[in-house]
Amino acid sequence: MPAPQQSMMQNKLLSILPSPDYEQIAPGLERVVLPRGTLLGEAGQPIDYVYFLTTGIGSIIATTPEGRRAEAGVFGFDGYVPTSAVAGTEFNAHDVIIQLDAEAYRMDYDLFRHFMEKNRNLNKLMIRSIEAFAVQLAYTAISNALHEVSERLARWLLMCHDRVSGNEIALTHEFISLMLAVRRPSVTTSLHVLEGNGFILSQRGNITIRNRPALEEFAHDAYGKPEEEYKRLMKDLF
Repeated sequence: MPAPQQSMMQNKLLSILPSPDYEQIAPGLERVVLPRGTLLGEAGQPIDYVYFLTTGIGSIIATTPEGRRAEAGVFGFDGYVPTSAVAGTEFNAHDVIIQLDAEAYRMDYDLFRHFMEKNRNLNKLMIRSIEAFAVQLAYTAISNALHEVSERLARWLLMCHDRVSGNEIALTHEFISLMLAVRRPSVTTSLHVLEGNGFILSQRGNITIRNRPALEEFAHDAYGKPEEEYKRLMKDLF
C-alpha cells in the first residue's frame, strides 16, 4: 500500500510535520481500522505499534492495584498513543482503548524509536504533543477533585465533540460511567441536567450536542485551558 499523501492526512500531528520529514516517515505508516473496544495497548505489556488516529476517539485507562478503573485522558486525531513511547520505554504504562469507532495510521514501535532519534522535527513534535497531553491529564485530576459530576460530564462531552465530525457522539451510559469513574445513576442524573437545559439530546447509545456555547458556559473552568495550551504549543512550531 502506498504511503498516505500528507495533503490528505487527517491526523493533526502528521499534517503539520514539515514535508521532507513527513516523506521520510510516511513509508512506515500502515492504515488500520479500529472498531470500538479495540485494545491498542495493555498496561505492563510491550508496545508493538504507535498509533496516529485520523477519526474516532480513544481513552487512556488507569487501573488501581485493586482493579478499579477510570479514564485518565482522551485522544483523537490531535495526538498519538501510547504516549509512553516518546520516552523510549518498551512497555505500556496504561490500557489504551478505542471508545468510538476509529481509523488510524500505525507505525512499528522500533521504527518509531528510530525516527525519534534520527528526525529532529518529529522528535520536537512528539514532545510538544506529550506536553499538551500532560496538561490535559492535570486538568482531568483537577476537575475530578473540584467539579460536580454534571460539570465533569459537560467537559468530557466537549472534549469528545472536539474530536468528532458533526454533533452526534455514540456513547452508552455504562461507558460514560467508566470514563468519569462514577456510578451509572450519577451519569443518568447528569445527562438529565444537561438535556433539561437544552445543551444536549440524550438517546439510547447516542448523544447529540445541541447548544455547544451554552454547554461550554455550563462547564465553567472545567474546560478550555488544555485546549488553549494545545493550540499554543502547536502554533508556529515549524
